[in-house]
Amino acid sequence: MNGHTPSPSATPTKTPTRTVIALIAVSVAVATGLSACAAGSPEATGIASPPSPSASATGPDVVDLAHGVRGDSVEIRVDGPLAVDQRVITLHPGQSTGVHCHYGRLLGVVEQGELTHYADIYPDGVHVYRTGDAIDEGSGYVHEGRNEGDVDTVLSVTYVTPEGAPLAETDLEKCDA
Repeated sequence: MNGHTPSPSATPTKTPTRTVIALIAVSVAVATGLSACAAGSPEATGIASPPSPSASATGPDVVDLAHGVRGDSVEIRVDGPLAVDQRVITLHPGQSTGVHCHYGRLLGVVEQGELTHYADIYPDGVHVYRTGDAIDEGSGYVHEGRNEGDVDTVLSVTYVTPEGAPLAETDLEKCDA
């Protein structure tokens, strides 16, 4: 030895072999993770990649339930939280919905048959809806629907009502009009 004492930074330090292997493993893992993030890998970002075009080429399954046409505009207002309910209603020949009103709005389509609708909102007090017609029953007015034909009347309807309100009110004193 030359009698020269090396500085502490120049002195080689002995590192156990296990520590070196662990450091190499961590370095490789970090480098792999960073390169995956840089590439936008779903595994690294936590964001699922969209399905390949071939997986979704056919699109979702859709079932058209009903279609009707009405000549005027419709505005729907419900105070507070609203509920949306859908039903298919079948009135056999001679059956009736009963006299009632709604707290919200009913929109529907006559899928089959005819619905004779009695209400004071019509000039003659009655309107006949036929297959393919759209029905719009507003809030509060008293009305009744009847099947006066010889085949079933099938209605596809959607109710938009205040949450918790009945779909139809038969206590006519609670109806607005």
